[in-house]
Amino acid sequence: MKKIFYYAALLMAVGVGSSCNKTDNYAAPSSTITGSTVDEGTGQTVQTEIGGGGTRVKLLETSYSANPVPIYFQSKQDGTFNNTKVFPATYKVSVEGPFVPLVQTDNTGTVVSDSSQTIVLKDQATLKFKVQPFLRVEWVGKPVVNADKSVTVQVKVTRGTSNPAYQLDVTNINLYVSNTQYDGQNNYDPRYSTLTSYSGSNGTALLGQTITITTTGGALPLQDVYFRVGARINAGLNQYNYSTPVSVTF
Repeated sequence: MKKIFYYAALLMAVGVGSSCNKTDNYAAPSSTITGSTVDEGTGQTVQTEIGGGGTRVKLLETSYSANPVPIYFQSKQDGTFNNTKVFPATYKVSVEGPFVPLVQTDNTGTVVSDSSQTIVLKDQATLKFKVQPFLRVEWVGKPVVNADKSVTVQVKVTRGTSNPAYQLDVTNINLYVSNTQYDGQNNYDPRYSTLTSYSGSNGTALLGQTITITTTGGALPLQDVYFRVGARINAGLNQYNYSTPVSVTF
């Protein structure tokens, strides 16, 4: 009887050991999705934010489920995106950011417009999404260094869509200052940046005009300094549309 218990225990131990030593036989994800989010009115990529608050790419893997859990990854600041660690599969792909949504629903949740793209990803897929940004922020001339080493810039903010649902009031027009080109709402030096909030239609009244903004805090540091202007409307996640970054060397 003791021998029976001994062999039974030995078999259980071998079984447990075998299960613990199993390895993951799945290959690591190595397919690539690359592309850009482009302003359909200008053909330029839509400037965005680094990290949260910026444009993100949404993947729905429809190979195995009709109702998959979304997978997200962030776009680069310049409006391009690149992910080299994606599993081969069939995906429904869209982008989300400070622009008219590609997938729109009515008040019952029914999809009424869908400009997402479906891909069968093997090795690589390159996508281009044409969107209507809420706002366009464009430089007027170059930054001017003042006698006190502050800097004055000029920009023009216009609407990027004629969709009435997204022609809402402008709530903020901010001048961001940073020691890197990756400046914006998530990364700026508060000593020199000029942040302006508007109530009612005060900000909206500035649309189409040349807006002059000067840095705060006096003389800027003797180094490369980057400037970027962001503006937003009171819609959705209140994400910013941006100008391209420009720099001044002191």
